Amino acid sequence: MGDLAMSTVYGKVSAHIEFLHSGADGVPLAQAFRFLAMEDSSAKRFAAAAKQMVDEGYSDAVLEKQSTLNAPAGEALGQLLNSVRRLAATIVASRSSAGK
Repeated sequence: MGDLAMSTVYGKVSAHIEFLHSGADGVPLAQAFRFLAMEDSSAKRFAAAAKQMVDEGYSDAVLEKQSTLNAPAGEALGQLLNSVRRLAATIVASRSSAGK
């Protein structure tokens, strides 16, 4: 269990998380986690920031016409979170290799 705090272009996002397995998506330094609880204001900021990332092409979701619009919110958020995790893992890995 832990607490997560991150800054987005929409403001600070805070959440309670549960740590899962390490080495997520085959990236040794990546740490998988899931959100347990988030205040409404943080949830709105996170959703807006995540939507902006998807709009800018930072999602690997296979989009069919209306697939995201018809998907339950949790499923769509899950796909987005996976993309954010992979992006974060890539950034961490590149920073670690640059410091060597």
